[in-house]
Amino acid sequence: MIAWTRFRERPWSGPALALIAGLAAALAHPPFGVLPGLLGYAGLLHLLDNADVQRPLRSAFWRGWLAGVGYFGLGTWWVGEAFLVDAATHGWMAPFAVTGMAAGLALFWGLAALLYRALRPASAWRVLTFAGAFAALEWMRGHVLTGFPWNLPGETWKAGSAPSQLAALVGAYGLTWITLAIAGAPALWRQGRGGRAATGLAVASLIGLYGYGAIALSRPLSPSGPTTVRIVQADIKQDLKWDAERFAQIVQAYVSLTATPYAAKPADIVIWPEGALPAAVNDYLAPGTWVRQAIVDSLAPGQLLLIGGYRYEGAGPHPTYYNSLVALRRTDADLELVGIYDKHRLVPFGEYLPADRFLTVIGFKSLARLSDNFTTGPTPAPLRISPDLLVQPLICYESLFPGLAKPDPNVRALINVSNDAWFGVTSGPPQHLNLASYRAIESARPILRATPTGISAVVDARGRIVPGASLGLGESGVIDAQIPGMGQVTPYDNFGDVAFLALILISGVVSARVRIGKISSSIAPKRKLS
Repeated sequence: MIAWTRFRERPWSGPALALIAGLAAALAHPPFGVLPGLLGYAGLLHLLDNADVQRPLRSAFWRGWLAGVGYFGLGTWWVGEAFLVDAATHGWMAPFAVTGMAAGLALFWGLAALLYRALRPASAWRVLTFAGAFAALEWMRGHVLTGFPWNLPGETWKAGSAPSQLAALVGAYGLTWITLAIAGAPALWRQGRGGRAATGLAVASLIGLYGYGAIALSRPLSPSGPTTVRIVQADIKQDLKWDAERFAQIVQAYVSLTATPYAAKPADIVIWPEGALPAAVNDYLAPGTWVRQAIVDSLAPGQLLLIGGYRYEGAGPHPTYYNSLVALRRTDADLELVGIYDKHRLVPFGEYLPADRFLTVIGFKSLARLSDNFTTGPTPAPLRISPDLLVQPLICYESLFPGLAKPDPNVRALINVSNDAWFGVTSGPPQHLNLASYRAIESARPILRATPTGISAVVDARGRIVPGASLGLGESGVIDAQIPGMGQVTPYDNFGDVAFLALILISGVVSARVRIGKISSSIAPKRKLS
């Protein structure tokens, strides 16, 4: 106890504890899954309530920012792996990229902490102010500069678990508010009767979260149709893709796996991941090319092939580039184009560069391996790949965004192609799978996910990986499966973030009510004197 008291008296104890609180909250996310780490939010709430009395707003911002550095540092460290693909050229940038990203994203937490400290009431209801301030800034993080909603607090729960099912009602942002309110409440335990009541309500809410999820998971999905899919994962490492001498080997790896004999009838759909072949789709699918013929030979007549890759439009030195999903059908002796989906939500500093000229000069632009930025595709819309099959593509980064694609009750499945090979054997790919699986819960539609090096999977409409239908990191093979059934149209599909806005409004009312009460009490004595 004496040692703890001495530690608390140190001027650096608050910042150190804030950093630890952020790290703890990050550890609660998959693939770590240390759910007691959610108490890091309670620790952060306590630290903000006990900010430096001389400069409370500045102290709160600093502590919130440090907690964010811990949270995002652990949650996004895998970004540095992309710079090690060509370590000789870009390796020196890895530590700057990791620290820069963590520090930049942490600004949202710093602002949230400042907002909370400025608005917080003295009562135990301030936990709702805390939840509202941080959830609102997390929403902003998901929208500023096209957004980067990686590891929202509401997505701490493993997709497919009981608590995750609430996303079908309120979405990932609404679940973020609820998660923060529950996780922050233990900080109030010692604040008299009100604090104990708030903690008890949080425990009851947590029980309700699990109870609702258990009921949701017990509901049957609609019977799946006879449509079958083959997902191809060739396990081609990113640093090998751009070796021209290996191009033929890469093509052979994909067509060989595609042509692997089936236990039953051939799949209706074959899916190759984003960036499967390191060349423009226009070039390798041009009529008469050996690659086109190799693909034709690997497919059965009538099979659909979905390929993720980049394509260009226009001639000259500066054509327009798109990151696309191309749907093809094998005819008797060739391929016919069925449809194209162009990626709408591009990765800043990866697929487009806000400061293009400057970043080209310092060499950052070459990470994209293209001479020009990608062009934004139209607003995401479903792709009809057969007369009776409508799917919604989400390319890589797009699977992070709640409600990005306009809901369509006729969509049969979500198709998520991604190139997680950039991030090697790190926590990035399993986290990406978890986040993408939340889109299945929100829409009650299964996800068919293809990546070059893992994790590829078939995910059902409740966010659960179908048993036996996944390929882990570093595995090469195919997934043969029937497309899982759908659920009913969800409230989130119908109303989007309305529930989240209502929760933010509740936080605002709690804060405003207390502030109005303070103003009224300060005016009343003056009236008596007059």
